[in-house]
Amino acid sequence: MAGKRTVLTVGLRRLAAMLLEMREDARLGKEEVSSRTGINITTLYRIETAQARPQRRTLMAMLDLYDVDDKQREEAIELLTTALKPGMARAYEGSVSEVYAAYINFESEALSARHYQTSTVPGLLQTYEYANAVIDTSMPKLEASMMESRAKARMDRGVNLTKDEPLELWVVMDEAAIRRVVGGPVTMRGQLERLLQEIKRKNVILQILPFDAGAHPGMAGAFTLLDFPNPADPELVYVEGLAGDELIEGHTEIRRFGVIFDQLRAMALSPRDSAAMIAAAAAELAEIGD
Repeated sequence: MAGKRTVLTVGLRRLAAMLLEMREDARLGKEEVSSRTGINITTLYRIETAQARPQRRTLMAMLDLYDVDDKQREEAIELLTTALKPGMARAYEGSVSEVYAAYINFESEALSARHYQTSTVPGLLQTYEYANAVIDTSMPKLEASMMESRAKARMDRGVNLTKDEPLELWVVMDEAAIRRVVGGPVTMRGQLERLLQEIKRKNVILQILPFDAGAHPGMAGAFTLLDFPNPADPELVYVEGLAGDELIEGHTEIRRFGVIFDQLRAMALSPRDSAAMIAAAAAELAEIGD
């Protein structure tokens, strides 16, 4: 059985899906598996929904019962080994929500990310000063150490854009995100200059959705679509909200968010015109000064 808090990773999600499929192929109900292996039904449910990592002996009992072939057994054991490795979010699990920690892990292994953001710059592209200002404003009662840890988590995520096989990032950002001065003119100008540097990367596309585009399908809030290199790992959506963040799976929901993102990028300025708008906003802030 796993600990009280198991943060989701790509390997754990794949293992859970595999074990569920094996049980269904064996035509066994949860109650029968429980009675024949001694595994608690609640524990079995948590394992099959990736809410818990199985202990090795638990996994072996399940594989024996399902009578899987050697190839499937080896793959399941390998996935358990992978799932036991700490994800990228390990250092921040005590300071961020479980859903956000899982998102950090997924993002670190994703092939591409399509991101829509409403009123702030996406965390992956934030400067440290800007991130601190956003966190301080949105969570004013947060302890200084927790605030620092959250800001550092955003900075460390930046490695996803520079590693050997970097994340392919496509961002559509509401114009409000570059117009709203966060942390003062100097901090905001530094953030805009950071954006101008990031969009020079071949793996980063950024578009601004201008105010004059009018009403649009992204007004409900920010979201990110993640796609993975292994076909065994289905796409998922990370949705941000005041009531809490959420990870969403399922073909219908993925398709809905994909359609929304396509509509948003069609309504947005071209990458070239978006860069020009960001540069103009930065120049305006330079005139204001500190």
